[in-house]
Parts: sequence; C-alpha cells; structure tokens
Amino acid sequence: MHNDNWDDLKFVLSVAETGSVSGAARRLGVNHATVLRRISAFEDAHGAEVFERSQQGYRLRTDRADVIEAAREAALALGRVSDLLRAGGAAAGDLLRLTSTDTFCTGVLAAGLGRISDVMAPHRVCLMSNNAHLDMGRLQADLAVRPSLTRPSDMSGAAAAELGFGAYARDPDDRRWLGLAGPLARAAPAQWMAEHVAPDRIAACADSFLALRAMAVRGQGIAILPHVLAVECPELRPVHCGLPRMRIPIWVLCHRDLAGSPRMARFMAVVREVLADQAEALAGP
Repeated sequence: MHNDNWDDLKFVLSVAETGSVSGAARRLGVNHATVLRRISAFEDAHGAEVFERSQQGYRLRTDRADVIEAAREAALALGRVSDLLRAGGAAAGDLLRLTSTDTFCTGVLAAGLGRISDVMAPHRVCLMSNNAHLDMGRLQADLAVRPSLTRPSDMSGAAAAELGFGAYARDPDDRRWLGLAGPLARAAPAQWMAEHVAPDRIAACADSFLALRAMAVRGQGIAILPHVLAVECPELRPVHCGLPRMRIPIWVLCHRDLAGSPRMARFMAVVREVLADQAEALAGP
C-alpha cells in the first residue's frame, strides 16, 4: 500500500471507530479540518465514498464495512512489524469489542472470557456491557451477543442457545410487580406484562435484569427474570402467575459485510461454543 494511501486510511478508520470526525481528531491529535481533508483525499483517490454525510455526522455506508475490516488488518500488520523490530517479540494484537447485555457480560461471557481470549490471541477482547443495541454500522462493536426473537436484517450470525425466563419474588404471594424500562421495554417479558399486569400493580421498574433481581431479592415485588440469574439467589422463589414457557434465541452477530472475515469467523465460533456449553443453564427449567 502506498504510504499516502495508508496515512489517509488511518483517518477513515478512526472516524469509523469513533463514530465522528471530532472523535477521530481527538484520537489522532489533529484538528477537525485535517480529518475532513484526509477522508476526502482517500475517497477521491479511490473514486468511492466510505461515509454517508448527514446532520448527525458521518455514518459508515452499509456496503463499506469490509473496507474498515481490511483497514484494521493493515493497521495490525504494520503495528506488528514495528513491535517486532523494536522488541523482537510478538505484538499485542488488535482490540476486539464484544458487546452484550449486563446479564451476559457479568455472568456467561465473563466466565468464558479466558477461553475466548486464548482462541483470539494475540488480539485482545474487550467486553462492552450495554442493554441498548449498539450501532454496528458505526463499528461501535465487532461482535454482539443478543437475546432477540429475530435476527436484525443488517446482521449476520446464528442462534447459539436460548434464554429462558420465569417470574420470581422473595414472597410468592406478593401482589406488586416490577416493570421493565428502557431497552427492556421491548423485550418479550415486557410484552407479556403489558397484556396481563395492570399498571397500578407495578410498584417500580428498571432497565436492567440485574437491577430487577436486586429489587426482587429485597422484597420489592415480582420480577420476570432470566432463570440463569434467579437461580443464583436462594432468597427468590418461583411465582405461579400464568406466565407461559418463555425462551428467546441468543444470537451471536456481526455486521453482515464482515461475516467472510477469517478473524470474525473464528471470533463468532468460540463465542458460540461458550454459549452452547451453558445452554442448559441459560434455558432453565
């Protein structure tokens, strides 16, 4: 790769990873105008746009994710050359961002991180806990683990296990309920509650199953929780309330344009294995 092209590509990669021109400028230690100029130079040199411009900023075009993956590979290769020349040893590797809900990050994925890291070495794996769906088009994460009834159309991947839910409370005779807020308000348990639980029976709510579990343990009401979380708390008892058998597929997903990358395929495979090994606990009774 010609040095000028690589220098310009560094700016493109930084905008894609930070999600903004200003973020790239801070990362690279340059001004806003320099970032714009280098992106334009790269796009002009190759006769194709990498980003969509809007009032919200620069957004990676859906058909350009493979360009960013190639840029990362180039950056990693150049970094290894430099590290090997300086230290005579193996480079630290690239940072791979794995995002999931707090339920999975604090339990399932944290427990399996050693195995994932071993397979992905010398790359480093970063767990990103976020109950909201990150914008994979902006490359806010490389891989996502999400419980969802369906797979998003712009994502590639497969279901590795199922997440089972049940109603739990410290006192099974409690008449108060704990509602789901924020991103969890779109989840299947929230949909069931909207149809079967009167609003005046909802004492409080939270946007995290970990928070809901803590509230239920303290006797604040009935919570619909993943079985894998509830069984860890002996204070909680199942509540028979007519909740049907509820199991949601757990997807391992990447942006569809990156699905052919050997590194991404290896990353997805080991995360699926970690989930599959815990499939029985995740599904629950």
